[in-house]
Amino acid sequence: MEWLIIVLILMFVAAPVMWLKPSPRQKRLVKLRRELGQQGVTIKLEKPPLHEFKGTMPAYRWRYPEQAPGPDFTLVRDSHASEALETYLPGWRWRVAPLRPLPESAHPFFARLLERLPQDALIIESDPQALTLWWWESQNEERFQQYLDDFKGLRDALAGHSDQPRTQPMGPLDTSE
Repeated sequence: MEWLIIVLILMFVAAPVMWLKPSPRQKRLVKLRRELGQQGVTIKLEKPPLHEFKGTMPAYRWRYPEQAPGPDFTLVRDSHASEALETYLPGWRWRVAPLRPLPESAHPFFARLLERLPQDALIIESDPQALTLWWWESQNEERFQQYLDDFKGLRDALAGHSDQPRTQPMGPLDTSE
């Protein structure tokens, strides 16, 4: 009987420790986020630009250089988009289309990404500060590494193609004439 009481006490003490132990998914996400963070990707949990979405979702951001802001657009996977929206490539629709045509150099990167991204990648968004992927992190860092060059290439191709032309501060007037 004493052994049974000792075993029950040990199980009672060990149970909270087991709850604190990270799950395999949590370990995978920590490794994924750490690896991509070291490569310049900013990762935050935020409310995505989806209609009637409640809660937060992981947002992976590739920042544009401050002197070369990017265009504004939101591209949504068909499964989360209205059929009234304009199709960009099969499976993806513009929720907010860019005001000016995207540079030709961006199209190959977009095509490769949109063909290969996992089904839980729902949105690709751009604003003057960053290119953002909204997804549910279904893959590990080795698999996601396959997309990094295309995301960096897309960011570089879109940098400097802001919808708003940058205005330079006015300097002194040249009155030498």
